[in-house]
Amino acid sequence: MATINLTAETFGATVEQNGIVFVDFWAAWCPPCRAFAPVFDKASTEHPDIVFGKVDTEAEQQLAATARITSIPTLMAFRDQILVFSQPGALNSRQFEQLIGAIEQLDMDEVRRNIESEPASRA
Repeated sequence: MATINLTAETFGATVEQNGIVFVDFWAAWCPPCRAFAPVFDKASTEHPDIVFGKVDTEAEQQLAATARITSIPTLMAFRDQILVFSQPGALNSRQFEQLIGAIEQLDMDEVRRNIESEPASRA
């Protein structure tokens, strides 16, 4: 699957309706964003079972603000509607493939248990 453009209108449904979603927050004027784009696009064709979405932070300023994007590129990964990764900076192909593998291998039952125990640990 090729990358898809995400907007404020499509972002939530995309995350809700797909098992794994990678989101690249970018802007055309950003050199690191332009350098990461081919890595992201290549991964999207090599992993057709994963959704790869791009958010143009210039066109979608409110969505970027809601996602608390302060630096671009920022890469987010959602699995089963849970944000499991968020990090600014461009990755090379090897790093991105390692991240994809790690997200695929996550024990989501353990992730959910950790989320459920967080409020108790803050109290």
